[in-house]
Amino acid sequence: MGSKGKTKITYDETLEVQVKDASASDPGNSAVVGSPDSVNHLKISAPGSLNSNNLRSSNSDITYHDDDGDGTGAGEDDAGFIEDDDYVSDYDDNDDFLYDDGYTGMQYQFDKVDFPPGVEAPLPWLNDRDSSANIPPSTRTLTISDIPDSKKQAAATSSSSIPADSKLKEKVEANEDAVMQKLQQFKQFDIVDDFSDHHFSRMGFSDGKPPKNWAKRIQEEWKILEKNLPDTIFVRAYEARMELLRAVIIGPAGTPYHDGLFVFDCLFPTTYPSSPPMVYYYSGGLRLNPNLYDCGKVCLSLLGTWTGKQNEMWIPEKSTMLQVLVSIQGLILNAKPFFNEPGYETTYVGAEGERRSMEYNDNAFILSLKTMIYTVRRPPKYFEDFVAGHFQHRARDILVACKAYMEGAPVGSINDGARDDAGAQDDDGKRRSSDFKLTLAKMINMLITNFTKNGSTDIEQFRLLA
Repeated sequence: MGSKGKTKITYDETLEVQVKDASASDPGNSAVVGSPDSVNHLKISAPGSLNSNNLRSSNSDITYHDDDGDGTGAGEDDAGFIEDDDYVSDYDDNDDFLYDDGYTGMQYQFDKVDFPPGVEAPLPWLNDRDSSANIPPSTRTLTISDIPDSKKQAAATSSSSIPADSKLKEKVEANEDAVMQKLQQFKQFDIVDDFSDHHFSRMGFSDGKPPKNWAKRIQEEWKILEKNLPDTIFVRAYEARMELLRAVIIGPAGTPYHDGLFVFDCLFPTTYPSSPPMVYYYSGGLRLNPNLYDCGKVCLSLLGTWTGKQNEMWIPEKSTMLQVLVSIQGLILNAKPFFNEPGYETTYVGAEGERRSMEYNDNAFILSLKTMIYTVRRPPKYFEDFVAGHFQHRARDILVACKAYMEGAPVGSINDGARDDAGAQDDDGKRRSSDFKLTLAKMINMLITNFTKNGSTDIEQFRLLA
């Protein structure tokens, strides 16, 4: 495997000298005093940032893929994401490949020295210099017999009155309650300040001022959104940059996108509402829908980026941003996205069309799971509490669905941990390819790891052994 992807461990050269000097020390004064927690004096150096492990490549940098097609430095991580400049992931997904523990560096030095019997290496950084500088070496060892009976009894009482496991459980439950409270209090629409990570933040009006009546129309859009957003769409507007908007859409139940979070950045152009808004999708380099390109392009007739009937196109003074967001959720993130491709509905009919559609759903679901991990790791600004709470709340149901799909249930047929397919036939897994099952098994374990980091508990039971 080589050394790629590992953190190089270095050490203080004085340690080697101190270790060698120990061979000449008096065995009678060889006791090591101090706490093992002090090993942070070992120097851990990493010449570059740790890379996430690609399922196909164990050492690939994580960058984002922007819609300008500039692929310089782009690469995929172990979940298959290609990240762009807007979000840069700082996670390592496979903790088994982290070799930066201090113990390894210390042990490496001890293995190089041949100690006489009874001699231990002195570790000066473990000593409390302030409290022990004036104490002779022979008097530094404190035994249990030296502790007064009253203090021993008090220590025994305090340590046994409240079990450590109980305290930990209470702390975990308190944290879960706090996260869920933030989720429940999260506003569907709000106006915020910092727009620095918005995809369109570098775009603006050339003269620095919006057209006449433009601001009034945007404020009307805000009011419409605030009053009429469905409970599965969340929006943030920007006070200092009224032309910018960010939306997070929850994938609808009954589709391969269920329980996922999909992030879109929007821009009201200077010609708005005569022309439609611009919309960018944070894909992570994944093409999980015919209408959502990996470069971030959103194809929708309402946006003028997709063909459609006249009544499906943007109608100035009538069409709204709310209509755009609801259309993305209902028309793009639907139950059978395979048929979103032009002509597929008439080309692939009957059993052949259903077979291809189900295969597409299998793949779309895998990509949706990868998008979940991508979003958990780097939630969009101002949506951190929402992302954390959403996936804590839905983690178990997502894993239940994954298990059911491995066993043959059609993708999209599991809702809130139960079958909700109204007569869809279970194929007992015979139709499913071995590649799908293998990939889904890997995704389940990755989800568990990332959901646990996010604060979810009691989900290890879903982990699959290799």
